[in-house]
Amino acid sequence: MSTPSTPDPFRGRRPTSHERLAGVPWDDSYRDGPAPWEIDGPQPAVVRAAAAGEFTGSVLDAGCGSGDNALRLAELGLSVVGVDVAETALAAARDKADALGLTVEFAAVDALHLEQLGRTFDTVLDCGLFHTFDGAERRDYVTSLAAVTARGGIAHILCFGDEGDDLGPHPVSRADLIAAFDTGWTVRRIALERVMTRFHPDGASAWFATMVRA
Repeated sequence: MSTPSTPDPFRGRRPTSHERLAGVPWDDSYRDGPAPWEIDGPQPAVVRAAAAGEFTGSVLDAGCGSGDNALRLAELGLSVVGVDVAETALAAARDKADALGLTVEFAAVDALHLEQLGRTFDTVLDCGLFHTFDGAERRDYVTSLAAVTARGGIAHILCFGDEGDDLGPHPVSRADLIAAFDTGWTVRRIALERVMTRFHPDGASAWFATMVRA
């Protein structure tokens, strides 16, 4: 008797522009050691925002990777869901949560189809995902974010920026961010920040944008 196979949540998923340029799926970034954006802890910009009370209610971490940002938010007592397409990263995130004794839901979900979650969140975090999409994908992604962000809810976007020194790959402009969120959102803030990576110990130039769902 054959065993029923587990449905593939990403069957038919078209590789993103980043995957097409790299020639490998996101999951490969985690198979041979830490991915370039994994820094053995949460991003300092996320830590500072959390300390300032920028995350409230239920939280979604879109493109959570191995979970460091989601776990930090959970440590603060927030209800957190982390999603990613990289199953290897999600397995690592679940192991970290177990080791810390934290309850965080980590799910395999395509960020371009977040509506599959069937729920909305008060705060959404995107740390390092927005800049991996090309122009057309950004429109789809923002529509996807709108489907899971409650009315009046907040989306925080931390992405590589095109101003300052030590730029990261795929930097985006302030205008790119405004254009992507020009329908159904209000821009509360777009501030210069830094994103730490294994290749940018002092941080790469970045934007920290806060968008409000109309």
